[in-house]
Amino acid sequence: MQLQLENLLPIPLRDKILQRNSDIWNQAVTFTPGSFVKIKAPSGTGKTTLVHYLYNIRNDYTGRVLVDGQSWDAYNKDQIARMRQQQVSVVFQDLRIFEQLTAQENIELKRVMLPNPYCTAEKVAEMAARLSVSHILSQSGKTLSYGERQRIAIIRALVQPFEWLMMDEPFSHLDDENAQKAADLIAEECRARNAGFILTDLDNDNRFAYDIHFNL
Repeated sequence: MQLQLENLLPIPLRDKILQRNSDIWNQAVTFTPGSFVKIKAPSGTGKTTLVHYLYNIRNDYTGRVLVDGQSWDAYNKDQIARMRQQQVSVVFQDLRIFEQLTAQENIELKRVMLPNPYCTAEKVAEMAARLSVSHILSQSGKTLSYGERQRIAIIRALVQPFEWLMMDEPFSHLDDENAQKAADLIAEECRARNAGFILTDLDNDNRFAYDIHFNL
């Protein structure tokens, strides 16, 4: 799956963005399939907005987001739903953990979307152990700390098939050790699938061997 941006500009941020230089906004950008992409984005420059555009849950922009050469609006709802089940996964900044469900149930929502799940239950248990969250899987989402929620959201994003993984500040509430554990797991899973990721964050980091860096 190839992703491209053509002169993309968020309407709410348009005047602010046009006063500064950006590698992304109002540019022609191609994200090469399988590449590890870092987008450094200072506060207020639209990193969460960009992730929402790439995942097609907002469309308040000018320009185009192209998926395999076609704008998002060329696809119908069923096609977009299939893409979200099989080709694009996401870790939102606000995590979107369902508080009335257990951590395990939050993960299962994504794992069992397809008749033949991509990941086995044993694989989920292995991921949970690697990220040190095995002991909270039976707890309700409401009781989890933000760092625990972040790790559950990462596992949930990894249990479905994908060609692109979108991540918006995925390690913001993790200490260095847990962030590195999560980064190692993400990199392994992406390489195993020949998948790429697009990560937006505030800072420079060296947790991944990035193929390309952009400044938002």
